[in-house]
Formats: sequence, structure tokens, C-alpha cells
Amino acid sequence: MSLRNIVSTMAETSTLLQVVKEVKPKPSSTRDCFAARVERTTARFPNHTAVIFEGQRLTWSELNALANRYAAALRTQGLVRGDAVSLMMENRIEFLAAIIALNKLGIIAALINTNLTGKPLIHCINITQSRLCIFGEEQLEAVDQVRTEPELAGIESWLFVSDAKATPCPDWAVDFDKESAGKPSDNPSHTGQNTLADTALYIYTSGTTGLPKASVISNRRFLLASAMSYKGGLKCKENDCIYLCLPLYHGTGLFLGVGASFSTGAAMYIRRKFSGSAFLSDIRESGATCFIYIGELCRYLLNTPQKADDHSSTLTAMMGNGLRPDVWHEFKSRFGIKRIAEFYGSSEGNVAFVNMLNKDCTVGTTSIPIALVKYDVDADEIVRDEKGHLIKVANGEPGLLLGKITEKTAFEGYTSKEDTEKKILRDAFAKGDAWFNTGDLMKTVDVGFSLGLPHYQFVDRIGDTFRWKSENVSTNEVGEIINGHPQIDFCNVYGVEIPKADGKAGMASLVLAPGVDALDIKSFSAYVNEHLPAYARPVFLRIQPELDTTGTFKMVKGELRKQGYDLDQVSDPIYVLKPRSDTYTLLDKEFADILRAGKAGY
Repeated sequence: MSLRNIVSTMAETSTLLQVVKEVKPKPSSTRDCFAARVERTTARFPNHTAVIFEGQRLTWSELNALANRYAAALRTQGLVRGDAVSLMMENRIEFLAAIIALNKLGIIAALINTNLTGKPLIHCINITQSRLCIFGEEQLEAVDQVRTEPELAGIESWLFVSDAKATPCPDWAVDFDKESAGKPSDNPSHTGQNTLADTALYIYTSGTTGLPKASVISNRRFLLASAMSYKGGLKCKENDCIYLCLPLYHGTGLFLGVGASFSTGAAMYIRRKFSGSAFLSDIRESGATCFIYIGELCRYLLNTPQKADDHSSTLTAMMGNGLRPDVWHEFKSRFGIKRIAEFYGSSEGNVAFVNMLNKDCTVGTTSIPIALVKYDVDADEIVRDEKGHLIKVANGEPGLLLGKITEKTAFEGYTSKEDTEKKILRDAFAKGDAWFNTGDLMKTVDVGFSLGLPHYQFVDRIGDTFRWKSENVSTNEVGEIINGHPQIDFCNVYGVEIPKADGKAGMASLVLAPGVDALDIKSFSAYVNEHLPAYARPVFLRIQPELDTTGTFKMVKGELRKQGYDLDQVSDPIYVLKPRSDTYTLLDKEFADILRAGKAGY
């Protein structure tokens, strides 16, 4: 154990103590919310820059005033506390103003993925029972396609927010810009009524088939996640600037970036979408000191042409998840990063880890009661002892991560009680206990001196879900869609590794329908492109004469995963969906060698 390791760890002790103080449980009736943090930040730093976006700069006073005008306009729509409003808008200033305004009034913002159209969009609006929908001009086409559909229920009014001003507000919508112009810009009294227990947001899981679940996010959850960021992760203050290019309808960018800014006064530099070529020029132009990442972005940035001065910028700290160990050190060195605060968590879960001690290649530690239990990956099932109880793994051994559900570590779940219950393991170690099943394998890792705190590393998703392109892919949902193709009798979907790619690529072993001698690749490719989002489309297809199953007819995936797309182990035909292609082609030795070398470009 090196002296340097001990000294650097001890230097983080004050950070750890601050985080412990910040996350100390408070009564559910405590009055607080993220809009209240904005009001307090505005009072402290009215003339500091709050947000930079496409050449525009707004101070905290200006951003808060815009949110107040939005709130005043929303009050005329007949909304009451606890109502839900769908919000569908790209990353921009008006998105921030809208979520602040809704939170001030105690209205739940249902944050819609801006890529959704058709039935998935209708589903997301319906499951939150939204009364209104605020949408940006850039989403007009998607909204117009569904607004008159009979399946869509509950929307009383559509509120249009201009963007490029290329298209005027349609006659079936309310022009929210005009409606809010001239409204009072002072803080509404409603903000002070919000409590930690109140639901602030609905954030959707990545539904593989476009039918996500809505996770319930309370003010407490939002503020705790944000505190972990600005106190323990980024360690940012009012003179910092946070670079945000992740979609803000997801929790990573919203909680860790926007939330940290709301509470500290740090400025936000916002992009609609990530751009690898613009990354360093944006950082240098804005003076950004902090970056909210996902592993996929870091891997992509490493693949951009390297320059001798890549390390020369104001960027020093970053926080996010999914940064692989084989990318970690190279990224840190190339871009001059001093602090990487990798975290682990999910929008709906009660478990969170944060790397607050600035250790390498770890998601850090947690104060939440957890258990790592034995899981049989090949059989895809939890291992139990003779009494039916779960078995905890030894240090360093991968195990299924569970988070204990208590009054202080509640599992807020989804809007659907049925979906919520499916994620709970009851009577796991003792009668009456309850644990949130993360569906992830984790293990403890040795990081040197760590104040006696165990540190952890993400290992893999289990069973019927895997990660690809920073999204969760459900093998069951993909399989159901593929089974709908007329030439497919049945399929078995699983994840396989591709060197130097983030997560696991989808692979589907297919059994053709009776009477079908060969798969029509063009027809199948078109079908997959139409019915599955890009990240959920299998990268590989394997045509098998029959599927292997257990004695209880459960599909066997272990051996298929091990064989993968290795042409030396598999004699069945294998097809591949190459990067930037929309049609499967037969996998040959030449491309298989490119895959093994990690040069395929996934």
C-alpha cells in the first residue's frame, strides 16, 4: 500500500463527511424541491451565468424569471398539485424552464424520450395519466401524428414552444410562448408547499420495444442524487461550468448535471446532442470544468483523431457511469482528467454507489444496506440453500446485487404496481424482508487504502437483459418482436461481447418456420429496422435447426453465449449487421478477424 495512495485517500475524507451530512435522512414532510433550490441559488447569484446554449446566455435571475412566467401560464390551465404533464422537448433553455415551473407548482413532469413516435409515444403519455403535453416545435411532427389517435387518453391541451421559429403554432395547440409572455416573473408561493415525499418526475426506462415503464422520482430522490454529484462527485461550486450533452429526459444528465447546477449555482453548457468533433472546442470556449458522461461517449472520444494538446483544457472532473476499465486510464491521461466519479444506480432503484474517493476503475462504495448473492449464470437463476434462502458470495466473487428495502431506503418503483412487485425479492434471508433486485452482477475490488470502505465494480447484466449502446435491452421483448416475422418459428436472444465495444451486442439464434428453407434476409432486415430501435436490433443472427432447452423447456443461453459468433466453434450460418448498415450479411472470416481485432467500429 503506497504512501501516495493513503495521502490521496485521506484528502477525500472531508468530501465523504460532507456527503454523509448532506444525505442524512430527513422527515418526508420536510419542505424542499429542486425548484426551491433554483430560487435560493437565484437569490445568492442573480447575475451569475446559469445556462449557455447555442450562443445564448441566461443568468440565474433570467432563467428563474422565465420559469416563473411559465408557472403563471400553467396555473391558468386548471392544473392542481399532483397532476402530471408530459414534456417532450430537446435539450434547450425552455426545457429547463419548463421542469422548474412544473416543480414550483407541485406538478409532475413526465419526461418523454424525444425519439419516440406512434404507439410508444401514446403509451408513455397514457401510463402517467398526463393532463397536458408541453412539446417543442422540433417535436411537432411526432405529436401531430398521435394527437387524434383514439388510444390516446386524457390530454386536455397541447402547449407549443417555438424553437427555430420555422413553423408557427398549429391551430390545435396553445402557443405557450405567447401565453406566458407578460405573466408575473416573481416566485409563486406554491414552491414552499412542496415536500421531499412529493413526486417530482416520471422518468422512463429504456423499453426495448418502445414500451417503457415510468419510474417514480420524488423530490427526495432528485435532491439526494444531485447532492452525491455536487458534494461527492464533481465537487462543483458557483464558479464551475458543467458540460451537458446527454439527453436530459434521462436521469444521468438531469440529476448529476442539472441538479448539481440548481443547488450550487454552477453554470450549465448545454448541447442538444453529443458531438465528438465539437467536444474539446466546446469545453475550451465555455471554460467547462465538469463533464457528465456515459461510457459510450468516452469510448467514442478515444476513437477520434488524437492531438498533442487534447489534455489542454479547463476540464478536470467528470461523473457518469459505464466507463470500462480498459478505457479508464487512457481517457484520463489523454484528456487531462484529475477526477473520475463513476457511479452506479438506476432511475427506479433504491441502490446507488459513488466513487467519492477518486479511485480508479470502481463505482465506489455505498451506505445503503446491500447484498451480493450467488447467481447461476448458465441456468439463469438465483442459487438458494436447503432452507430456500439466498447465499451471499465471498469477497471478490461476482454476485447478484440486491438493495434492502426499508423505510429509509424505499423502492419507489414504477407507476405500475405489478411492474414494481416484479422487481422485489421477499423472504430472501429472513421471513418478512424485502430486497430490490437490480438484475446486475457486482463484485468487490481492491483499491488500496479506502478508509475501510469496500469498493465495488460492475460485472455484467444477468439473464434476460444486457447493456448495449448505454441502453438496457430485454431479450424477451426482442424475441417476441422477432417471433412475429412470418419466417421465424422461434428465437433465442442473448448478449455477446465485441472487443473494444461498450456493453454486449445482441445475438439471436433463429429456428425457421416449417417449410422455410432459407431466411429472406432483405425481408427480415426491413422487419427488424421497422419494429426495433437501433440499439435493440441484434448485431448477429445464427440459424439453427432447433433450439436447445432445459427439461422444463427453458431456453439454454450459456453455451450459445460462449460460442458467440466464433466461426471456429459454430458451423451454423451466422449473419452480421455491420455498422451503418441496415441489412444483414453473411459473416465471413475477413470481417470476423476485424471483429476480433476490435476494429469493426461498433
